[in-house]
Amino acid sequence: MGTIREIVFDCDNAPRLARFWAAVLDGYHVRPYDDAEIARLAARGLSPETDPTVLIDGPGPFLCFQEGRKGRAERSTLHLDVAAHDRRAEAARLCALGASVDREADGYTVMRDPEGNAFCIVPAR
Repeated sequence: MGTIREIVFDCDNAPRLARFWAAVLDGYHVRPYDDAEIARLAARGLSPETDPTVLIDGPGPFLCFQEGRKGRAERSTLHLDVAAHDRRAEAARLCALGASVDREADGYTVMRDPEGNAFCIVPAR
């Protein structure tokens, strides 16, 4: 029997989108870079700010943001539902982080992250 280990997002800017989702989700944070990882990136001419694969850790599966090599239309898509006690307040907080409201529906709010990926704010149970 399998379990979810990680959820992978194809994206255009992994560091930016990882920071966005780490701020959206309670208890999640961008995985710290140790000296060995910084050296590995530097050998490739990269830094944590230009890393094409960024991980965020939290209480559930970790999230992986990887810069896509294919055109946007050819990428896999993913949709998350984010539970909140006050949908309007959470939508406002997420807009301040770079999201946008796509539309309000009965019982949920459809949002877009900074790269246009859809996600929803749903009532907390």
